[in-house]
Amino acid sequence: MAIPSDLQYSSDHEWIRVEGRNARIGITDYAQDALGDIVFVQIPEIGLSVVAGTSFSEVESTKSVSDIFAPVSGAIVAVNNALSDSPELLNADPYGEGWLCVIEMSDTTQLSALMTDEQYSALVS
Repeated sequence: MAIPSDLQYSSDHEWIRVEGRNARIGITDYAQDALGDIVFVQIPEIGLSVVAGTSFSEVESTKSVSDIFAPVSGAIVAVNNALSDSPELLNADPYGEGWLCVIEMSDTTQLSALMTDEQYSALVS
């Protein structure tokens, strides 16, 4: 299971890559493995305001439907529309082509509540 060291993680199994005031969001390798074959991704709307810890999207797999939770608060400024036609990108490349959205953070202090790769590794092991 891959847990890149250059990302931060939520206890809800989302990863975050900070890019200035923006945060690229996706689900972890652990999450996609637990879900199984992903068949549908609800793409959030650009401009949607999200609050840290609340659901803003869903991922459907052959096993279940799971909520995606915002690891930080802000507004969605970009989405990965490729997931509409190819939801399996979440399985194939969760840290690359399988990203979900970009959130322009309204409060960067929320980043301190996220986990490092070592902390996340301890959570899932």
